[in-house]
Amino acid sequence: MSEWTIHGSRTVYSSPWMELALVDVEPPGYPRYEHHLVRWAPVAATVVLNERDEVLMMWRHRFTTDTWNWEIPCGIVEDGEEVAAAAVREVEEETGWRVGAVEPLVYTQPVGGMSNAEHHVFLARGAEFVAPPVDTHEADRIEWIPLDRVQAMINRREIVAGVALTGLLQLLARRP
Repeated sequence: MSEWTIHGSRTVYSSPWMELALVDVEPPGYPRYEHHLVRWAPVAATVVLNERDEVLMMWRHRFTTDTWNWEIPCGIVEDGEEVAAAAVREVEEETGWRVGAVEPLVYTQPVGGMSNAEHHVFLARGAEFVAPPVDTHEADRIEWIPLDRVQAMINRREIVAGVALTGLLQLLARRP
């Protein structure tokens, strides 16, 4: 199969967080049509693991799906910011815990057919509490959850956010 031909694109809506475009595309052997494309800034997320094999998680409500669930710290990479630096920044802003070095855990494109979204998930080993979170609207509770409870929480739909699932399942898959 060959690559699709892009004949042009027009923005339908734009904000600092995202852009909706209609892209004039032509799949090989098929007629041209306008395809919706959602463009996002890259996202950086971090699975923070402490020395007791616990993961730093945030209990929060998502109005878009009307669900409560446990998530990992995550946010948009700002213009000119290094992805790893954004991951470190988001942990502290959202939880009040500071991490040092982060290492890449997994990279994903969660909706490749309709979006350019890129999720960069990092692993941080250890953290130090420095202050209450700056982003107080991000979570109702912040807790260290034992890693050996995570799979059961996923099974009960207590962890449903894609970036959290991806990072946590990757970490579980790498365990000896």
